[in-house]
Amino acid sequence: MPFEGPALVGTLLAERGIRYTEYPMYRASELPAVHDIGGLVVMGGPMGALDDVTHPQLPRERNFIKEIVDAGLPMLGICLGAQLLAASFGSAIRRGPTPENGAGTVTVSVDGTRDPVFGSAGVEVPVVHWHGDTFDLPDGAIGLASSHLYENQAFAIGRRAYGLQFHVELTRAQLPVMQAHMPPDTAPSGEHMADVEAAGRIIIGSFLDLAES
Repeated sequence: MPFEGPALVGTLLAERGIRYTEYPMYRASELPAVHDIGGLVVMGGPMGALDDVTHPQLPRERNFIKEIVDAGLPMLGICLGAQLLAASFGSAIRRGPTPENGAGTVTVSVDGTRDPVFGSAGVEVPVVHWHGDTFDLPDGAIGLASSHLYENQAFAIGRRAYGLQFHVELTRAQLPVMQAHMPPDTAPSGEHMADVEAAGRIIIGSFLDLAES
C-alpha cells in the first residue's frame, strides 16, 4: 500500500547500501526484465491475489513473480505478496474463516527452526496480522509458521523465495498509518511494535543475507 511504503525493508536495504526501485502495482507494465534486477520484494494491498477483473495488472505481476523464482533470484512476498507468490505456483486463494487483524504471534514450525531465514527468530514470533484471505501451500513449498487461526502463515519455495502472510516490516513509525487504516481498536501498541521491529530485523535481515550470498 502506498501509505505503508517499504518500511523496515527499505531501512535495511539502505543500511546495506543496496539500491532499490519502487513499482506501484498500477505500473506493472513497466516492470524491468528479470535479468536486470537482483531480487524482488512484493508488499501488501487491499485487493485479492486473483482479482484480475478489477485489477487487470495482477496476471502480469504473478507471471513476473514466477519468472523471478524460476530464475533463482531472491523473492520476498509480504501479505498480498505472499498470496501472489502462492497463486503464481498454482495455489488456491480463498476467503478465510475470519479476518485476522492486530497484534499477534506466529509459531515457527520444526522446518522453520532449521530454515536460514526463520531459524534465528525464535519459536513464537511477534507480528502484526492484517488480512482476511488465505491460501494452500504450493506443491513443493515448505511451511514455516502458523497462527491459531491460519495454518499457512509463512512458506518457502526453493532456496530463495519466501512468503509471509503476516507483517514484520512495519515499525513504530507506521503506527499512525495502522491506527488510521486498520479496523477500529485493532492497531497494536507501541510496545508490541518494538518487538515486531526486532523480529523483523532478524527475519528480513536473514533474507537479505541469503539474497546476498
